[in-house]
Amino acid sequence: MVERVSWMAPVDYEILLFFDEHPIQVTPKVIAANIDYDRQYVGKRCSTLADTGLLKSAGTGLYQLTDTGYAYLAGELDISELETEE
Repeated sequence: MVERVSWMAPVDYEILLFFDEHPIQVTPKVIAANIDYDRQYVGKRCSTLADTGLLKSAGTGLYQLTDTGYAYLAGELDISELETEE
């Protein structure tokens, strides 16, 4: 189990796990359909995860997990690197 970052929403971990299990580029709509969350909410969270470097956006609405995202899920990333100043 990885340590949760303070700014993360519960859905964020599910999004990251989806990518860990499916190493493909997909839209928030596809993710939402597979994890049973609202598409717009998943889209906002994907954008946030991309801003922090856990996901990568292809600029066409497609996202994929980054090496940083894989490291986070493997518990190999110091979460202080993901904390933001409030």
